[in-house]
Amino acid sequence: MADPQGFLKTTVRETPKRRPVPVRIMDWKEVYEKGDAAVLKRQAGRCMDCGIPFCHTGCPLGNLIPEWNDLMWRGEGRAAIERLHATNNFPEFTGRLCPAPCESACVLSINQPAVTIKQIEQATIDDAWTNGWVEPEPPSRLTGKTVAVVGSGPAGLAAAQQLTRAGHTVAVFERDDRIGGLLRYGIPDFKMEKDQLDLRLRQMRDEGTRFRAGVEIGRDITWPELQDRYDAIVLATGSTVPRDLDIPGRDLAGVHFAMEYLVESNRAIAGDEVANQITAEGKHVIVIGGGDTGADCIGTAHRQGALSVTNLAIGRRPEDARPEHQPWPMDPHVFEVSSAHEEGGERVFLASTVEFLSNDAGEVRALRVAETEYVDGRRVPRSGTEREIPADLVLIAMGFTGPERAGIDEQIDAPFTARGTFVREDDFATPVPGVFVAGDAGRGQSLIVWAIAEGRAAAAKVDEFLSGSTVLPAPVKASDVAISVLPA
Repeated sequence: MADPQGFLKTTVRETPKRRPVPVRIMDWKEVYEKGDAAVLKRQAGRCMDCGIPFCHTGCPLGNLIPEWNDLMWRGEGRAAIERLHATNNFPEFTGRLCPAPCESACVLSINQPAVTIKQIEQATIDDAWTNGWVEPEPPSRLTGKTVAVVGSGPAGLAAAQQLTRAGHTVAVFERDDRIGGLLRYGIPDFKMEKDQLDLRLRQMRDEGTRFRAGVEIGRDITWPELQDRYDAIVLATGSTVPRDLDIPGRDLAGVHFAMEYLVESNRAIAGDEVANQITAEGKHVIVIGGGDTGADCIGTAHRQGALSVTNLAIGRRPEDARPEHQPWPMDPHVFEVSSAHEEGGERVFLASTVEFLSNDAGEVRALRVAETEYVDGRRVPRSGTEREIPADLVLIAMGFTGPERAGIDEQIDAPFTARGTFVREDDFATPVPGVFVAGDAGRGQSLIVWAIAEGRAAAAKVDEFLSGSTVLPAPVKASDVAISVLPA
């Protein structure tokens, strides 16, 4: 174990410092300063070597958290990354982007701040890249079987890497011009710079995975053609249909979905010419939705030079501490201040948007909002509480309703559930022979750690389908749920 008395000697939770706000909003680099090795050692030493490490219940990947905490405390970074990679293909993604439900389930968090698992994970992989410890792992033999992975987000990439290492010939299809899905175009660089993605893609290419960017299945290649060319297909297209806000004025100029805005910003940062780019520069910006996508919009607007940024959330402000109905080891819904919120702007809770208001040019000039009240479990505007908030740019970040259906319904007849996701069995197989679904396309909008876990598990089932057996790990079933969504 790590330091046997570490959690007794070090009771303070130390996390990497964020760069000063006035400095970081002038660029698109990651917000955190490089961590101190002595601090990392102290924090890794707080891991308790629990008899039952409940951090495992918070992590669908089954990460061997106490093991690599111990190894990092001992200064054995190469062994630590081997243990981390044993369960997680992409710790550089989860270490930066996952909200760390493992920390909510940490036994130490019963009466102390949790071990900084996420920080140690990121430091482990960052040191590994720096020291050249991450090497390609090509298969020793090829099976002669072929797999098409449609979608290059975390679920698709995880499935592709596992299947390539199992000896299958894997091609990843992505309709965008670059590989990475939302990792590439949905996540701002201040949360994860894209060289982290490019490093991993280089490793995957060296292992034998083939990438086909700029190819839209259903248009450039039909789904039946894909079935004819490949022995199995993994659908990992994500949950990309945005939830809309159908109220008067929705069609006004200046009202956009969050992903329209973030994709254009990421393209511009990558050096692309973006015609008529949606920008917050010199504008009063309102972001509707209090989740991670909304926070990404807030941080982007600050860096683009917005005059003001207001974030509206329809629900109540979460509690500061773990609520009674979400006891340990559940992942609680608590009030959080992300780096983007720290950079300025106003957060308004219990705010129901009633109408988008127009100027004479047909552009949005303001929002009419009302206080939210709860009626028979529904959230509705309270009559008589309406007010106007000035707005030149409104970004709708209310989540996503499921995968896109264009071409799939007509060409391969893969059925959808009432929730809008693909129908699949516990082994990730759809009713269409040889077609499997991994990630948000089957689960619905979820966390990156669940996407990677599903990609790994689906790969095991595809390998078994193609080969008759498998040694690939399957950390989750399609029906598994996070402990944070169990009934109270």
